Amino acid sequence: MHQKTFYLKNESDTCALGKSLAAVLKAGLKIYLHGDLGAGKTTLIRAMLKEAGHKGKVKSPTYTLVEPYSIDLNNRPVDLLHFDLYRLGCPEEFLEAGFREHFNEKTICFIEWAEKADPELPPPDLVISLEVTGDGRTACLKASSDKGSHCLENLRFLPHS
Repeated sequence: MHQKTFYLKNESDTCALGKSLAAVLKAGLKIYLHGDLGAGKTTLIRAMLKEAGHKGKVKSPTYTLVEPYSIDLNNRPVDLLHFDLYRLGCPEEFLEAGFREHFNEKTICFIEWAEKADPELPPPDLVISLEVTGDGRTACLKASSDKGSHCLENLRFLPHS
């Protein structure tokens, strides 16, 4: 499967990557984000949502576990769910909350701290790992399905120099 790695010098680069990701989103995608607290996961998702046309505030779902959004893809409304499972006590809580039913071909799911729900989560299409490197971040995007590979093949991103 495909993999791309970028060095993001600053928050502007992180936002630019989020905007580039907005252009390759498809209904049914499952995207898992990994990285320590403060690595830029929510910043990336916020920029992507804004670029995809979300007009309101983008809240971190740290306490609610999930925040729902509706975006337009090819002039069709698509539900996008931003999960933050950091506060999940055990994988069974993910099932008990009914979250699994949202993983379908119509909904885009972004999941921070996916490891908290293992093994109850379906496999991702794309995994984005953000790691603090010096003053910036290293972003590694790895496809783990044909859908994920299609996203990476079509991703057009160049960090600011």
